[in-house]
Amino acid sequence: MTTPRPEAWPAGAPGVPVGLPTGRPSPTEPPDGEALYERLDEAISATDAPDAVFALSRGGHRTVRCGGTAPPPAVPRDRLRYEIGSASKTFTGLLMAQLTHTGVLSGGESAVACLDPARRTGQDPVTLAHLITHTSGLPALPADFYRRALPTWRTNPYAAYPDRRVVDAFLRRRPPRRPGTRWHYSNFGVAVLGHALAAATATPWDDLLTGQVLEPLQLHGTALEPAGPDTDATGHRKDGSTPTPPLVIGGFRSAGAVRATPADLLTFLEAHLDPSRSRPLADALRAVRRPVLRRGWGHRHVHTVGWFQHPTEDGPMYFHAGATLGQQAFLGFRPDTGTALAAVCTRRFRAHETFVATAYALLAEA
Repeated sequence: MTTPRPEAWPAGAPGVPVGLPTGRPSPTEPPDGEALYERLDEAISATDAPDAVFALSRGGHRTVRCGGTAPPPAVPRDRLRYEIGSASKTFTGLLMAQLTHTGVLSGGESAVACLDPARRTGQDPVTLAHLITHTSGLPALPADFYRRALPTWRTNPYAAYPDRRVVDAFLRRRPPRRPGTRWHYSNFGVAVLGHALAAATATPWDDLLTGQVLEPLQLHGTALEPAGPDTDATGHRKDGSTPTPPLVIGGFRSAGAVRATPADLLTFLEAHLDPSRSRPLADALRAVRRPVLRRGWGHRHVHTVGWFQHPTEDGPMYFHAGATLGQQAFLGFRPDTGTALAAVCTRRFRAHETFVATAYALLAEA
């Protein structure tokens, strides 16, 4: 998630390797030894951000490299939580899959019926499945978002748009086309989904995601609210030196509130690589790997519940990127090679930057 502009990507200096526990035996050297260290260091250098962490898991071995153009913070970079922006949608997708698998909800339920049971839904309602797959017909953001965000545009544009306003904007809107007929990436839609899931389960969003996803996966280094500098990384604007305040997400929590340590992000991704190791969520983890939507020329763009999917010579790779005012993240995994990559940095994206492209190439060549 980012300010009201398209998501994009930026770039530090190499650091020292940090071994992270995986819950299984791991030798001190990764399978490719120094070659892998050098490759991750190159990625950090290309990122050119005050702080950058590239964390890779392959075949049960974790390798983490830290670096940046700024002096090392008091807390090691790999121990801090990073804002992952729109990559939070992968957590929301997994929650949706879990609630569907357990029979609490179904993807075909009307979002209006969840949010306002007394309201008529109409002939072609926006369903929960439409919201998570970006086929609801909703725009990227509500029509009045920009006007309300303007006073805090450079600090926290989402803070002025609270929960109730997101829901009201959805209930007032008449989609310009029938839901399910066109794909359009929408922070608004996934935000509405979060409120619909919370209303349907009578559970606040934070408690719902924590109880259904974070706790079962033991993601104790993941949070949905900002903390202090001893816990959270500090983001920076495009110049790489001006700090940004912690993200306040307003009513868009399900679209971009997650902040996590690199270790937790790898744990999250490793669960997708081997669902059988995460019994409470095994079926949901398998479900979010299945294609649910193909679009574009020759149906070349494939989407699952929460992930973008691209082909490789040996099998599909799954990924999602995210950006906030001062931080960026890339999450991806490849079941064919048993590889997961979590990359984060503390710089607002600029045009023609290499962060996402670098992370994507790392995963593609793994």
